[in-house]
Amino acid sequence: MRPSSSRKAAKPLPKPSFFPAENRIDRALPNHLVGQQEFEQYYFSNFDFTQANLAGRRFAECQFENCNFAGASLGNVALQNVAFEGCKLLGLQFHACRDMLFDVHFDRCQLDYASFQGKLMPNTRFVGCSLRETDFTQADLTNAVFQECSLLNAVFNATKLNGADFATAQDVALDPEVNELRKARFAMQSLPGLLTKHGLVVL
Repeated sequence: MRPSSSRKAAKPLPKPSFFPAENRIDRALPNHLVGQQEFEQYYFSNFDFTQANLAGRRFAECQFENCNFAGASLGNVALQNVAFEGCKLLGLQFHACRDMLFDVHFDRCQLDYASFQGKLMPNTRFVGCSLRETDFTQADLTNAVFQECSLLNAVFNATKLNGADFATAQDVALDPEVNELRKARFAMQSLPGLLTKHGLVVL
């Protein structure tokens, strides 16, 4: 069962853009920030979060650029208007993040095998991302944008995709009978991926 939403799909939040000079950090946390649980208006670049336990932390109005999160734990992590650019997010379990104020932006990220199962994320933008075998089961992606993304074997099941934009996405395959697709946009070359289960051949 899809969790009920406490907020409406209103205007999308702009990506965070203001970061105080002292909050721009490269490669590693300074000693005085080690163990800190809440980060607001921080810019992280070139961090290696491989296998890191980020459980319980809160990130608000933050940006991660060229960071590697392979194997990181996101249990009860708050991502409140957080942008990821050029990041490796392979297999991340975003469904384990807190639902409250969950807002994310992805540009040029590797999100293969990640899971957004059940997440409420209307208006989310995926730009130039790899989303192979990413799980969007029961997620709310109303008005989401998949701009020039690869969706090979991505899983859409009972997913809200009303108004979603797949016009420039590649390898789109989903079942219109089990997903909500009112006013969703697709390119002509994506049509076969919507008819796969019916065994039709589109010439």
